[in-house]
Amino acid sequence: MENKNKQNEHYGLFTATAMIIGIVIGSGIFFKVDDVLKYTGGSVGLGILVFVIGALSIIFGSLTLTELSVRTEGPGGIISYFEHFISPRAASGFGWFQTFIYFPTINAVISWVAAIYIFLFLGYKASLEAQIGLGFLIFTFFYGINILSYKLGGYIQNAVAVIKLIPLIAIAIAGIFYHGQSVAIPEGMKMIGKTQVGLGWLAALAPIAFSYDGWVVSVNITNEVKNSKRNMPLALFIGPLTVLSVYILYFVGLNNMLGSEYIMTTGNEAVNKAGEIMLGGSGTKLLLFFIVISVLGVVNGMTLGSIRMPWSLASKNMLPDSQKIAKLHPKYELSLPSALIAYITAALWMLLHYLTTKSGILKGSDISEIAIVFSYICYMLLYIKVLSLRKQGDIKSLFKGVICPVLGLAGSLIILVGGLISNPFYVACFIIFCGLVCLSGALYYKGRSAKKY
Repeated sequence: MENKNKQNEHYGLFTATAMIIGIVIGSGIFFKVDDVLKYTGGSVGLGILVFVIGALSIIFGSLTLTELSVRTEGPGGIISYFEHFISPRAASGFGWFQTFIYFPTINAVISWVAAIYIFLFLGYKASLEAQIGLGFLIFTFFYGINILSYKLGGYIQNAVAVIKLIPLIAIAIAGIFYHGQSVAIPEGMKMIGKTQVGLGWLAALAPIAFSYDGWVVSVNITNEVKNSKRNMPLALFIGPLTVLSVYILYFVGLNNMLGSEYIMTTGNEAVNKAGEIMLGGSGTKLLLFFIVISVLGVVNGMTLGSIRMPWSLASKNMLPDSQKIAKLHPKYELSLPSALIAYITAALWMLLHYLTTKSGILKGSDISEIAIVFSYICYMLLYIKVLSLRKQGDIKSLFKGVICPVLGLAGSLIILVGGLISNPFYVACFIIFCGLVCLSGALYYKGRSAKKY
């Protein structure tokens, strides 16, 4: 008999890869170059090294997880890896964290960022309340799109993944072949010159790591990807490698066009100058348009993954009323209760994001950054499991069984240390909160299991 709760295979290799590219490449890359240069003392060579090291955490992390993906069947992505290789209780705990903290916090914050750039594009100086209001409308729109049509959500992700590469590649090519006059530092600004930083360049690894986050979201549609055992490992390799290549080309091109001193001095405004050089007065406006599209692509990708999370848990009886949540709608081919839970949770986190931003309690950080830190702590458990599979002889390859997980662990530690340095007290408190949510999920599964006997 056909399983009515089994999802059909909708997506191909391109969509799976596009999810990774579309989610990882958001707005951050446009505004991280000056930070990287300041930490590296204006050294382009060290800057490239930072981008490469930052990418190792996702390239080798994703390659490590492919060893688990090819040994796992059924929905849930990372949840399934925890279930099969750690324990069902650990899977339930991690699933609760992803469902109720990770996805909704990132979606809320990214929707808010999209609103900020839309107001900038329109030339309107908006209040925090206006930004939050528009952000709420943005993720409401994308939840609606992905609920009403899984195909449209996939098409949007494919298109945006291509569109958002346009400004990065354009600046990369124009900058690499740029032979114009050197750009003058704006009057009234004190020039920041090159310096010797010693090992201080290592501090650039923390902010760079955040610009690479989001790649793991794609595994949540693994069971909907055609020939997933072949296509998902390919997507988890091609996607991060593409992002790294584009980031480095953009970084080199922008530095060649403007110079490291100009970028460090003008900060986030440097990218606008690049648009002006390439396209004249309208260049800045056009660049903002592409940034808006880029960020909206992240919202769509996060939404596409998040609406499936409660269903993934319910299909494993890891949520209350799982039977109802796990039932797929015959028309929309997804669980409407699952999508509703994801939407309501994101709305609540949007409210909390407003309160924390208004009060300034996180001192420049936000709720999504702290959730990312905790998620990498969880990934480390899976990397360690791959090492144990290699020790047991289940994984024969030294590269896949040792080198990849060790480098993945190193990348995760970089993110953890960077997060703790940025805001020791509140990050520590939030990690404890995330741990309690995980514990609640684990205890629920334990209690449900006990009732069977």
